Amino acid sequence: MRIAVVIRTHNEAPRLRLTLASLRSQAGLDEVVVVNDGSTDETADVVAEAGRHLPMAVVRHAAARGRSAAANAGAAAASGDVLIFLDGDMPVGPGFVAAHRAAHGAAGVVIARGETWHLRCTRMLRDPDAGVGFPEHVARLARLGEGERAAQRVTMAEVVGDFAAVERRAQPAIYPGGGPRRLFESEMDALLSAPECPTLWAAASGSNQSVPREAFLETGGFDALLDINEHRELALRLVQRGARLKPAVGARSYHLTHRSGWRDPLEHTDWETAFWKVHPTPAVALLPVLWASLTEHPAISAERRIVSLPDLASRAAEAGVVAADSAAACRALLGYPERLA
Repeated sequence: MRIAVVIRTHNEAPRLRLTLASLRSQAGLDEVVVVNDGSTDETADVVAEAGRHLPMAVVRHAAARGRSAAANAGAAAASGDVLIFLDGDMPVGPGFVAAHRAAHGAAGVVIARGETWHLRCTRMLRDPDAGVGFPEHVARLARLGEGERAAQRVTMAEVVGDFAAVERRAQPAIYPGGGPRRLFESEMDALLSAPECPTLWAAASGSNQSVPREAFLETGGFDALLDINEHRELALRLVQRGARLKPAVGARSYHLTHRSGWRDPLEHTDWETAFWKVHPTPAVALLPVLWASLTEHPAISAERRIVSLPDLASRAAEAGVVAADSAAACRALLGYPERLA
C-alpha cells in the first residue's frame, strides 16, 4: 500500500514550509503532491526546497481554482493507493502517516479521519517560524515582551526536532472557540462510539482525512462547486457506495491559525444549493441545526437542539421523506429557522 499526502495551498508559504518539514520524518510516506493553487508569494521556492527532503510532485495552477478543484488535481497527479488530504497550514505530529496507513488495513473502502487541533498562538503571525507579523499586527507584536513574542512562534527547529513543544500549545478543534470544540468532540465521539450511525458521514474532515485513490476517482472526487462542506458531501457519496468512516487513531494535525478567521457555513450558505441538489434529505437540511445547536444559538430552544450525530440521525429518521425545494425550505417544514446566521 503506497501512501500519498495531497496538500492544497494558496499564498501561505511560511506555513507551508512548516507543514512540509513535519512530513520529513514520517515513516511509510511514499509521495507528497503539492497543489500550488495560483499562489503569488514564495510558495514555488518553498516547494522546491522541500523537494530535497521529500518524494515530491507539484501541480501548479496559474490562477486559483478553489479547494475542491485543487484537491482533485492533486489526486489525479498522485500515484499512491491511499490519499491523505492536508491543507498547507497544518503541520502533522509524529506517527501521522502510520496511523492513516493502519486505518486502511481492513478490507473494503475506508474513509479515515484524524484529529485536527489548532494553535491559536500563531493568529497574528504571517511567518510563525520567523515571528513576522501580519501588517495590521506588527505594532501590537512590538509591544509584547520578548517572552510573549517567543510564545507566539512555531519554529522550524520545533517542528523538526522538538514537536512536543508544538503539541503543548495546541487545543482540540480546527478553530478556537466553544462551538468548534463541541463540534470536534461530537464528531470524534461518534467515530469512536457509534460506527454504525447513518449520519457518520457528517464527521468527515476537510483536512487530515484519507481515502483510497481508486474510490476517490471513481466517485468523481470533490464537487468542484463546493468550497465548504465538500468533504462531507464526498463522504456521503462514498458511504452510499458502501464505504465506512472510521477514526485514524493517532493521526493528529495542527492548524496554524491566522488573522482571516474562517468561512462560517451558517453565514456562507451557497454550499447548500449544490449539496441539496445531490442529496435532498432531512439529514442534510438539519446539518446547520446541529452546528447552531452546538453554539447554543438563541433561535433554537434547548429541547429542539441537535447536539450529536446520532441525534441528527434520529431527527432525520423522524422526519422521513420531506418534499422541499431547498434545504432551507426543508428546515422550515421541520419547524426550524430557514437561516441560522
